[in-house]
Amino acid sequence: MPFAVSLSQGVLSNLLSLQQSTNQINTIQTQLATGKKVNTALDNPVNFFLANSFQNSVNTLNTLLDNINIGQRTLDAANNGITSLTNLLNSAKGTLNQALASAATTSVLTGTATGLASTTLLSSLGFAATDVITVNDGTTNTTTFTAAANTTVQGLLNFINQGGNTANNKDRAEISGDGRVLIEGATAAASITITTNSASTTAIQNLGFNATATNGTINNTAAAGPLNSSRTAFSQQFDALRTQIDQQAIDAGYNGVSLLNSQSLTVFTNVTSTAKIILTGNSDTSAGLAVTASANSFQDNFDINAALTNVSNALVTLQNQASTLASQVSVIQSRKDFTSNTINNLSTGINDLTLADSNQVGAQLLALQTRQSLSSTALSLATQADQNVLRLFR
Repeated sequence: MPFAVSLSQGVLSNLLSLQQSTNQINTIQTQLATGKKVNTALDNPVNFFLANSFQNSVNTLNTLLDNINIGQRTLDAANNGITSLTNLLNSAKGTLNQALASAATTSVLTGTATGLASTTLLSSLGFAATDVITVNDGTTNTTTFTAAANTTVQGLLNFINQGGNTANNKDRAEISGDGRVLIEGATAAASITITTNSASTTAIQNLGFNATATNGTINNTAAAGPLNSSRTAFSQQFDALRTQIDQQAIDAGYNGVSLLNSQSLTVFTNVTSTAKIILTGNSDTSAGLAVTASANSFQDNFDINAALTNVSNALVTLQNQASTLASQVSVIQSRKDFTSNTINNLSTGINDLTLADSNQVGAQLLALQTRQSLSSTALSLATQADQNVLRLFR
């Protein structure tokens, strides 16, 4: 059984006051050390659990923000890739222009009529419906084209380029920058011919060719000569650039995702995963951009011009993709800012619920220490009353 010592009312009162002051001092010192006025549920249950709820939301939003940041970096990588691909395509374009400036190997028949457009109707040149235009590639292959009322110059050129009605026909046809019809033959020595059975004696001339049976040596056209080694070298440079385009599309990724190599990424923008942005990838390899390999070592102008068209179309495609990426970057940045502001708002709320005012806590500690000293003095005075009883027995 514990040994109990009875204390006077005055001593008990002062002792209790001293213990309370000591406990409060310990609490205040903990607040100063942690900077928080609510450290456990015992300090303030409502604020403690509400702050914990806010902190869980902050943790979830930080995870969401990491996901948004990955999406943003992926877009940045894709944008850098598009810039690099644009530079490679411009280099390819320069290579093609250099190749075009050097002499073609094949014979070229150049029309004299300028200002023709792809939409020019053959009927406006004097051709009637059912008139036949015959083109020979300098060998035994002949293409015969039958005009119609709505046939355009481009319709005639397409027919020639597709081989016409003779699968082995090697003629290539296009419109030059100044609106002339150019026809390339099968070989350097080919004598290209273009004739018509039109009743109009000027129809073939309006197309840019004389009405003679053979035009290969007319209109200042002649064979370009032997194989052009410079064009062969340019074709090799062009194909090397295509390889670099393929590699760039693969390398323009972040965290294993390249939007330029047919890969996509879903970026969730809220904690319930009900809002999201889908970053859809594109195939920006040479094949995906329709930049095909060089044909015939670029010995004829037609192949070079076709390659130039493909490169120009690819540049437009990349420009459109860059515009789309810019829009997606704007949306993701907006969501990132919103999420960051929400995190800051919740953090401020947590601080409001739990942080201590250091000035106030310091003042409280000073007051408690003073009270503790006073309680100690009062306790000493209370015990003196008991000591006075002791003096009666002396």
